[in-house]
Amino acid sequence: MIWFWLAAVVLFGVVEAATAGLVSIWFVAGAVAALIGAAAGSTLLTQLVLFVAVSAAALAVTRPLVRKVTAGQIVPTNADRVLGQTAKVTEAIGGEDAAGAVYVDGKTWTARSVGGTPIPAGERVRVAKIEGVTLFVETISMIEEEKKCLSERS
Repeated sequence: MIWFWLAAVVLFGVVEAATAGLVSIWFVAGAVAALIGAAAGSTLLTQLVLFVAVSAAALAVTRPLVRKVTAGQIVPTNADRVLGQTAKVTEAIGGEDAAGAVYVDGKTWTARSVGGTPIPAGERVRVAKIEGVTLFVETISMIEEEKKCLSERS
């Protein structure tokens, strides 16, 4: 069984090294404990109990620490960067279901109108939201009208 547990340590270690996230490091610790148990001459049942108990304990102890350390490390994607930015319509956007194209942040995106109103090519728009790879945009004049209405209500 010593060779089995040694192979398990190596296998779980290789899997851990090949993945980006913590996937099998806990099983490495459990397999090391079982390996020590096998070297000490314990029974197969004891080795299995050591493997499961140490793996579970390692998971219970390290997982909250890993979450705490990695919290807030979200890397913005290109999609996150374009929200709220001004874009230029390069291909007219039709009605509700007709998509056009906009140019923003150095890239051309498929776009649809937020209100379903057609937007001609050359118009300046603001990116309101993203669904998949489609930007939902609204004209700058539409935004100014909304601001005007809100200020009149105040």
